Amino acid sequence: MTIPSTDLDLGEVSTIRRRLRYDRDHPHYKWIVLTNTTLGVLLTAINSSIVLISLPAIFRGVGLNPLDAGNVGYLLWMLMGYLLATAVLVVMFGRLGDLFGRVRVYNLGFAAFAFCALALSFDPFHGGAGAMWIIVWRVLQGVGGAMLTANSAAILTDAFPAKQRGTALGINMVAAVAGSFLGLLIGGVLSEWDWRAVFWVSVPIGVLGAFWSYRSLHEVGIRSAGKVDWAGTITFGLGLTALLTGITYGIQPYGGHATGWSSPWVLGSVIGGIALLGVFCVVENRVADPMFHLALFRNRAFGLGNFSNLMVSIGRGGMQFMLIIWLQGIWLPLHGYSFESTPLWAGIYLLPLTVGFLAAGPISGWLSDRYGSRLFTTGGALVAGLTFLLLLIIPVDFNYWVFAAIVLLNGIGSGLFFSPNTAAIMSSVPAAQRGAASGMRGTLFNGGNALSMGIFFSLMVVGLAASLPSALDAGLRAQGVSAGAAADVANLPPVASMFAAFLGYNPIQELLGPTGELAKPGVHADTLTGQEFFPHLLTGPFHTGLVVVFVSAAIMMFLAAAASFFAGDKYVHDEQAELAEAAELAHTGPVPAR
Repeated sequence: MTIPSTDLDLGEVSTIRRRLRYDRDHPHYKWIVLTNTTLGVLLTAINSSIVLISLPAIFRGVGLNPLDAGNVGYLLWMLMGYLLATAVLVVMFGRLGDLFGRVRVYNLGFAAFAFCALALSFDPFHGGAGAMWIIVWRVLQGVGGAMLTANSAAILTDAFPAKQRGTALGINMVAAVAGSFLGLLIGGVLSEWDWRAVFWVSVPIGVLGAFWSYRSLHEVGIRSAGKVDWAGTITFGLGLTALLTGITYGIQPYGGHATGWSSPWVLGSVIGGIALLGVFCVVENRVADPMFHLALFRNRAFGLGNFSNLMVSIGRGGMQFMLIIWLQGIWLPLHGYSFESTPLWAGIYLLPLTVGFLAAGPISGWLSDRYGSRLFTTGGALVAGLTFLLLLIIPVDFNYWVFAAIVLLNGIGSGLFFSPNTAAIMSSVPAAQRGAASGMRGTLFNGGNALSMGIFFSLMVVGLAASLPSALDAGLRAQGVSAGAAADVANLPPVASMFAAFLGYNPIQELLGPTGELAKPGVHADTLTGQEFFPHLLTGPFHTGLVVVFVSAAIMMFLAAAASFFAGDKYVHDEQAELAEAAELAHTGPVPAR
């Protein structure tokens, strides 16, 4: 499919000629760009999930109980602060890259990321102050991550010709998605050693990457004229922040309800966020130099490609959270692993997911350069959706090799989808708008991850609320717990049990231990706090919630497949750039193959 181009002005033609001369004199530059941007994206992706698996060690390190009602806010912001900052700011930093230079903004992001990693590794406080130190620096690190994410794809698109773009963006996108899985494994291993090591690991890599990017990367892309759209920037930032924050706090119980969706504050945040995003759309259609050209969404390749990107990101993020709870809260304890060791082993047992993605991602990017994107994006989303349904067929106490085969297939499906999808989106926009387009793609990708936590945790809590209280009450009474104590535990919000399983805590020990009930005569404390009591108790209610979650995720994947099919196949927005290149050849002689 060929997408009509707008006329290039003299400045854009001059930039194209400058880039061609640079390519001719530096034929290996594009590979330097690929290596450095892949390192940057990998680092940001690892840090999006490394804290997820390390929260128990971090809370023990700063001296806080993450299951205390007063500490749930710290827990949520440690999980979400980095993702929120990255999701909210990528469009703005993409636009700033278009205006002032993508490499300049990218380099600044690498330096900021490395500095924040250094600050995080030297938390001087304990208790709530220690938690706030981590939250603030994680948010600031997310700002650096947004600079990297927003401009990496645009810098790659500038450096590579259309015939190699899918391969290059595919490798970069593989790093972005695989990093979120690798973060689980790395966080699990490092937190066993020292909780600060979770942050130490980013310091040398960040410093090296920043020094390398400042020394090696150069501005070869087209800049757009204009000024910063402050009205659009502010309304978009505030609107998306309010929306994602409201959805996140919807996880917490409110009043007598299992979730917070009846809270006026949550509803106000969600509705207010949507309203501000509506204002953003009005502003962008009226200002002379918008932060983001909404007309790009009328481009079928860009609009449907980003819709499918959002659907797959939400579904994939939800699967990651659910599989961690499944492994840590049920399967691993049933197979002899202590609750304290389950975060590490959950990361190890999810390795087939990462392997599948790493195997399929680069290959699908390379093949999409030759055969178009539609087959791979559509097929990958369908395969991933099918695996969600397969996960519902196997028992909760599954045979690991069956589980491993399913998650391997899921990784392959995701790998088939993401690389061609990214290449298709980035190749469908004018060269002068690649930064903002990359930012919007990053917003939907990272925002999908953030949305998935609020959406799927809420769906799981609703599923658990239907049957977990009665199962807890009957199970505790059968082991000698008094009717009053059993009722108190059964009436606690299901999110407490879910967070306990998610964080690798022994839920019954945490819920009954402080009450002194376990020390009373006739109470079978060893059974209650053993490896099998709570996992067996949770199996039925968890599967009820899992059906709701995975069916919803499968529907999202199938919607992504339909959107990918109708988005088209091959995407070209370089017609006039290629004409300028041909004209350049007539004046400068042959340019070596890129």
